[in-house]
Amino acid sequence: MIPILIVAALVLLALLTQAGVLVLERRYPQRGKTVDVTGAALNVVELGPSDSSSDAAGPPILLLHGASSNLEAMRKPLGELLAQHHRVILIDRPGHGWSERDRESDSTPEVHARMIEEALRKRGIGPVIVVVHSLAGALGARIALDYPERVAGLVMLAPVTHPWYGGVGFYNSAIATPIVGPLLAYTITLPLGLLLAEKSARAVFAPQAMPENFVRDSATSLLLRPREFLCNARDLVTLKAAVTEQSPRYGDIKAPVTVISGDVDKTVSTVIHSRMFAAAVPNAKLIVLEGVGHMIQNAVPDLVVSEIEAMIERIGQNKTAAAVRG
Repeated sequence: MIPILIVAALVLLALLTQAGVLVLERRYPQRGKTVDVTGAALNVVELGPSDSSSDAAGPPILLLHGASSNLEAMRKPLGELLAQHHRVILIDRPGHGWSERDRESDSTPEVHARMIEEALRKRGIGPVIVVVHSLAGALGARIALDYPERVAGLVMLAPVTHPWYGGVGFYNSAIATPIVGPLLAYTITLPLGLLLAEKSARAVFAPQAMPENFVRDSATSLLLRPREFLCNARDLVTLKAAVTEQSPRYGDIKAPVTVISGDVDKTVSTVIHSRMFAAAVPNAKLIVLEGVGHMIQNAVPDLVVSEIEAMIERIGQNKTAAAVRG
């Protein structure tokens, strides 16, 4: 009798999950254009001027979000602010938001860098200033390593760049496990996640306060869809091995780099990641903010914008100097 009740409960949860997915996707419809690349279909949003008049404002700015989120996490605090004067491109990382990937196992920064570079190329976009947050730090570094001609500059916000002590949490490890992971993702993850979303988001913002209605406005709940939750867990579980492999190459990065982190970040260690990355990359600029946590783009958006503007000015000066020498 008990096994029958368990099966019935799982079936009910699965049906509720599918209904919840439909509700979420109607509440948060796609806001962008789909660009098909090898192994994925990426959702791309462009803001600001897109014609040649934007050239004087410097290279386009590419914003890439971290784990457990989508491009909306970068749109409001930075994207809309930067778009007042610059061309801005936001991309849902493969498997997140409204981007899909063919294989859940395509989870590494190396693969995602290739997909994003292909999307930019298909959109006719030249060199960009890459601005990345958290997990996407490893992705930004990988783009700079594998496609140096694509990166005019690199701005890292509380980035993940190096191997760390420990793992990624029991639940993500369980979700990334065959059979058990899909069973959890298609039954209990969505209803449980809806109960815990606000609390979890507040913890990531600490010690800063979470903006009012952040979970709603950032479409964070899309993460709870089974396919996205499985991809997110896989990204996290394979990340440590990925940064272990690529971190010895950071000295090869040629693009100008600015790293901004908080000294009380409890999500990504500033000592292990930001300080080590800045020390490894030639001529990198490191800014560590006192009393600031993980969500740099929300805590100090004006500072981030000013550093991007300073990088654009520096890039322009370097081009002028090179032209004079030539």
